[in-house]
Amino acid sequence: MKINRTYKPMTVAVGVPLLLAGAMTSFCGLVAAQSEGPAEKAGQQIDLTADKAGQVATDITESAGKKAEGAGEYMDDSAITAKVKWAILRDPDLKVLEISVTTTDGVVSLSGAVDSQQSIDRAIEVARDTPNVKSVENNLTVKGAN
Repeated sequence: MKINRTYKPMTVAVGVPLLLAGAMTSFCGLVAAQSEGPAEKAGQQIDLTADKAGQVATDITESAGKKAEGAGEYMDDSAITAKVKWAILRDPDLKVLEISVTTTDGVVSLSGAVDSQQSIDRAIEVARDTPNVKSVENNLTVKGAN
């Protein structure tokens, strides 16, 4: 069985609109890519997003804390971890994402690399000031220090 295929050349009436549509799509993509603005604007957007996420975490943690306190129980470790992370992120002297926080039985462990000894001291202070933290284990290091 022989299949006979014939191809019709694209007419100008169809080809030009397709070509224009492709060009407009490319141009719109280029304009959208260039409209992000400077790094400062991107940083502000990150701060705004972090603030919103942190507020949600704070609301959830406060709600969990109130329930735990009302029942005469301690705040659970995940809620403590969330509060410490949020406090570190909000602190104007720290505002770093390189600090890892874990909590076991109310004992907070900080790890990661920061810019200075002052940052280590401040992170420990922030963690200690968080409600229901029994103690803080410091495993932080200064970047570039041997």
